[in-house]
Formats: sequence, C-alpha cells, structure tokens
Amino acid sequence: LTERRKLIPPWDTFSTQRQVHEYFQRLTNSLQSLRVPQSCSRRARDCAPPHRLSHERAAPKKRRVMAAHAQPHALDALWATVASRKGADPSTSWTAKLLSKGVNKCAQKVGEEATEVVIEAACGNAAGVVTESADLLYHLQVLWAATGVDPEDVYAELRRREGTSGITEKASRPKG
Repeated sequence: LTERRKLIPPWDTFSTQRQVHEYFQRLTNSLQSLRVPQSCSRRARDCAPPHRLSHERAAPKKRRVMAAHAQPHALDALWATVASRKGADPSTSWTAKLLSKGVNKCAQKVGEEATEVVIEAACGNAAGVVTESADLLYHLQVLWAATGVDPEDVYAELRRREGTSGITEKASRPKG
C-alpha cells in the first residue's frame, strides 16, 4: 500500500477546489480502464479466507435485532468518540490533532482514504478494502465534526432517498 500511496500527491499541490476535483476525476477515469495486475489478484487470494475468494459474493448476513442492553452500533460509538475529542488537547488525541488542523486537512484525509479504498478494490483485495473502509469511515466522521455535520442529518438524507431509484434521485439533482 505504501507504493500505492505515491499515487496521491501532497495536499498542498492543490491550490483550488477545482484542481482537487479534476485530479479525482482523472484518477477515477484511469481506474475505470485499469486491468488488475496478476500480482494484485494473487495477493487478494492470499489474503482471502480459504472458504471465500475476494471475487466471490458473500451471502447476505441476517440482521440481528439488538436487545435494549446491547452495545451501540460501531458507527455510533465511533461518533461519540470523535465528538468527545472536539476541543480536546491535540497532543493527547489524534482526532483532536486532526480537528485542530481545520476542515481542509480533514477533507484531505477523507480524499486519501477514499483513494486507498479504490486502489484496494481495483486490485481485488477484499481485506484491504475492509481496513481502508474503516479508515475512510473514521476520517469521514472527523470531517463531519470539523464541519458541524451531525450524523443524524446524513442518516435522515439516506432515509429520504430510501425507495427512490438511484437514476431518478440523480436526475433530480441540480445540474452544474
């Protein structure tokens, strides 16, 4: 993965939001035509559990009904931790340190982690997608904290879209 991170230029390379958008558009376009090297496929097979290779679809897991005394969902617990670090001493908390660097640094980390998820997926490395997705979700929540977005607002937007065709929803967005 360290070698793959070289694909991500230093954040200060970008001076405008448009440059960031153009970079990620070029990255997306190049990944669409990417052919997974045999070495990536072999590594993904090595990392996959023996009962399921990374390219096989897993059977959907049944949802468990949580008892009243059950632990909170992992994302809710993560949000509680992230929110508690807002305003904390940056020398004692990585989250507080990121938040103290401002929205741009938090946004940079989301972009880096999203790119790493894409790279792992393009290489067929399911284990890598899992770990990088966890990093992405963490950094996304840090960005929400930095921008004052409450996860409930995001969840409400997802509920609003539920049952709506993705094609219909996308067509309803303002153009431009």
